[in-house]
Amino acid sequence: MPPEKNTIPSTETIACLYTRCATELPSDVCEKLRESLKKEESDTAKYILKTIIENIDLAKKESKPICQDTGTPIFYINCDNTQHLESIKKHIETATKQATEKIPLRPNAVDPITGTNTGNKPIIHIEQSDIFKIDLLMKGGGSENISAIYTLPDTKLNANRDIEGIKRCVLDAVFHAQGKGCPPYIIGIAIGGNIEQVAHLSKKQLLRNLNDRSKDEQLNKLETELLEAINRLKIGPMGLGGKTTALSVKIAKTHRHPASYFIGISFSCWALRRQSL
Repeated sequence: MPPEKNTIPSTETIACLYTRCATELPSDVCEKLRESLKKEESDTAKYILKTIIENIDLAKKESKPICQDTGTPIFYINCDNTQHLESIKKHIETATKQATEKIPLRPNAVDPITGTNTGNKPIIHIEQSDIFKIDLLMKGGGSENISAIYTLPDTKLNANRDIEGIKRCVLDAVFHAQGKGCPPYIIGIAIGGNIEQVAHLSKKQLLRNLNDRSKDEQLNKLETELLEAINRLKIGPMGLGGKTTALSVKIAKTHRHPASYFIGISFSCWALRRQSL
């Protein structure tokens, strides 16, 4: 049986999703920030984390955007009935225009050739699934700019096609990012596949709850080890020193061609704006 008509989210429902995403951080992210504040020893890092938490609380209370860069809206749609997809896309496009004006969202879509600003243009990914779900990720430009793709082996890093090589690439990316993408970071990583797969799959890891654990024992261990190694770099909140350079590391893998070995690394700033419908 196809879904009832009322299971298709309306323009108003998606506009409300935009408001929640732009003004409220998920509880797991807020929890990690508060935990990090308790563990910090640097006065500067403590001050920055307190300011970040105050900013989050004010944004939610006043229903104002958490950051002036309201990001690029990226939708991940899981749907069991493709006949409704065109209707959903139209609702998303209309809701994007409404949200840009009413929240308001900063118009972040610019033509790369002419430089003309075109408001906001949502990116929409669709997957077949038995469960209907929409995830919205509002991805800031600063953290997007420091995201990276590495190819193993990497002679400059002395990184081979193994766990140690993966670690070297990730630590190199974080070290070169320093404070440019507004740490503490949440970092999504994808290993294997091809270029478009690791770019997509690493970013999709940012949708995971920060408290979850990978079902893959090796990846779970690697997530823990990398988070500890990253925080030992002492880059700290906003790059000004401290124990909290990252809040979480999430890793996925996919089969690769024998000739290729890619690693995709997607950064999110502390303002990991994701909400689900």
